[in-house]
Amino acid sequence: MEKSPQVSPESIEQVATLEAEEHQIILFNDEVNTFDHVIECLVNICDHTPLQAEQCAYIVHFSGKCGVKSGSLEDLTPRCTALLEEGLSAEIQ
Repeated sequence: MEKSPQVSPESIEQVATLEAEEHQIILFNDEVNTFDHVIECLVNICDHTPLQAEQCAYIVHFSGKCGVKSGSLEDLTPRCTALLEEGLSAEIQ
């Protein structure tokens, strides 16, 4: 007779947390926006520190894209919309 695996309540909570964090905003490089504008948007919209925003801006510039914010779809959707309204190229994955 096969036994069912034992799952602790902590494991269930960790899985639920991981499922809630499954989405992220991807910011794409463009030839229109300045570094300063991108950094300002990441600070104001994605709650980045200035240093974190600057690092993301460089990653986007040199790699073409960067995941800039992870979280639930409910949290990311208005943030991504705000980035788009600022003229940045972004999507939720």
